[in-house]
Amino acid sequence: MFDGYDSCSEESTSSSSSEDSEDEVMPSIPASLPIIKNNGQVYTYPDGKAGMATCEMCGMVGVRDAFYSKTKRFCSVSCSRSYSSNSKKASILARLQGKPPTKKAKVLQKQPLMAKLAAYAQYQASQQNQAKSKAVVPAESFDWGRYICSNDTVGAPVSCFKHAPMGTCWGGIEEGVRLEVPNSDTNLSTKVYWIAEIIKLAGFKALLRYEGFDSDTSKDYWCDLCVPEVHPVGWCASSGKPLIPPKTIQHKYSNWKAVLVKRLTGAKTLPPDFNTKVQENLQFPFKKLMRVEVVDKNYLCRTRVALVEQVTGGRLRLVYEESQDGSDDFWCHMYSPLIHNIGWSRSIGHRFKRSDFTKKMEGQVDAPALHFLKVKDVDQSGDWFKDGMKIEAIDPLNLSAICVATVRKVLADGYLMIGIDGSEAVDGSDWFCYHGTSPSIYPVGFCEINNIELTPPRGYTKLPFKWFDYLRETGSIAAPVKLFTKEIPNHGFRQGMKLEAVDLMEPRLVCVATVTRIVHRLLRIHFDGWEDEYDQWVDCESPDLYPVGWCQLTGYQLQPPASQSTRDLPQSVPKQKKKAQQYKGQKKKRKIPVGRRPFSQTGRRRSSFSGDEEQSPPPYPAQGPSRPRPRPRTHLHQTHKSEPLLRMKEDPAEVDEFTFSQGTSDQESNGSGSYYIKQEP
Repeated sequence: MFDGYDSCSEESTSSSSSEDSEDEVMPSIPASLPIIKNNGQVYTYPDGKAGMATCEMCGMVGVRDAFYSKTKRFCSVSCSRSYSSNSKKASILARLQGKPPTKKAKVLQKQPLMAKLAAYAQYQASQQNQAKSKAVVPAESFDWGRYICSNDTVGAPVSCFKHAPMGTCWGGIEEGVRLEVPNSDTNLSTKVYWIAEIIKLAGFKALLRYEGFDSDTSKDYWCDLCVPEVHPVGWCASSGKPLIPPKTIQHKYSNWKAVLVKRLTGAKTLPPDFNTKVQENLQFPFKKLMRVEVVDKNYLCRTRVALVEQVTGGRLRLVYEESQDGSDDFWCHMYSPLIHNIGWSRSIGHRFKRSDFTKKMEGQVDAPALHFLKVKDVDQSGDWFKDGMKIEAIDPLNLSAICVATVRKVLADGYLMIGIDGSEAVDGSDWFCYHGTSPSIYPVGFCEINNIELTPPRGYTKLPFKWFDYLRETGSIAAPVKLFTKEIPNHGFRQGMKLEAVDLMEPRLVCVATVTRIVHRLLRIHFDGWEDEYDQWVDCESPDLYPVGWCQLTGYQLQPPASQSTRDLPQSVPKQKKKAQQYKGQKKKRKIPVGRRPFSQTGRRRSSFSGDEEQSPPPYPAQGPSRPRPRPRTHLHQTHKSEPLLRMKEDPAEVDEFTFSQGTSDQESNGSGSYYIKQEP
């Protein structure tokens, strides 16, 4: 195992093979290094004299001649459009709020990670060749390690995220595991390795300490365990690589080989096929130009056909088929409940917008049904949800709120169309589809039992809200408790854990986040640096949650916590009362102040379904009052702890128990640790 150890002097080891020296520093990369663009074209740096350019949108550096348009301000058409769109929106928003215009928003860099690295390496080489004095500093990336240590927090384990790479095979990777990693504490010109121990884990990242430093933390550093440079103990011996102790402690022992044998005997290390598994887990079944059905981001009640444009770490950038320039896109994970195979809408009776787009691209193919998340089979022949039943549901247009809701239509295969009481559009265009087993819908009384604020129907004046009174006033019934999901997986999340989470109101952004509350399988996700009103309720198995380091591993851009300076705003101008308006199809957006997260979706004109070619079923009838957007947040400060357990009728009846099977995870509960509601069928 320790045959790779080399105790020779630094002079002798400096003559190692050229294979090691190839991995040294980026300035050695030749100036002809290619820049790989998203559209598949490859540009090279021909003569070392061509001018360089920096994209004003994403910051990518490259040859000026390869950039887009005559001005060469952007690296691609996409960046040009994004810059224009964000600038206009930020300017308009600033004017409406009576504030000075903002700087352009920082948004997702769409170029692959390797393309950026190649471009930066080429830039360094060109700077050396041209002997320019002006230095360009690359954009700083968020330092998870420093953030974890400075806040004395922990990251959620990779095993909590079954959909993430290595989520199901993270195994026994824990503190104390030994690895072979590059030795940075050396004067040698070639790459050498040394043993390191995992001191602390946070998702994919680990705080490492070189063997022999004991309690000395001076050379500790954070590293992503899934990078190719991390190996199990014994790799150097089998690969013929030198193990050289760090120069700081190289004279601490005269016989390092004996020390290693003694310390590593019985110690844990990575599985021998760890790197192979990492590469396998980074392969995804979805490919570019596959066709899918996805929710219409402008009309939640229907789906549209979209094409896979980009796959990053299992996340898909989908472009709606009718989009001529590719700008009308939508981000989601491949296991999201929002995407389905072609023909899904017709098979269950969901509303669908048939595309008028007839021209198909070469290589376009329907994504196989087996690529999509499979839902549980349910029996709808007996007791099942009925139209008009009342429930509590997470509002997809305001994910910080659990609202009073109604089952508006029962579809096939266990799917339901849900509407938020008191704030639905007159044409039902904001009804949304949840499966009957979805963890985002709950029985009447769930919020009260678990001390969660329930958002009552908009305009409802009898506060505090009482379900019994509301059911009697509306002449409706509550959906039976037994129909709802009772399973609670042993998810492993704990309050205060850090992770990377999608901002589902701006789904192309992945942000630094914290688990602030756990209610059975329901997690309250807080975006670090932002107010609590931006929090989101998500399921513990949501594919929109990722371990610390996921963005770095997959090449996705991570949005760091908002700094205090970006959140301190000048005093806003007095607001004027506005008359209530009819719902005109404007998708609800967050109230984003100056300097905050960018918009990704534009407003849309007033529209109706009369122009759409509908498949089964026919257009939904208009029910309930109109819903102006954005819907104001309703804050109830009463907890109703003294209220008795809920009864659906005044007559005595049998008790229907809804008790979750408890795992070892840290569950919040209503005192007893069980979910219990008295309800009549």
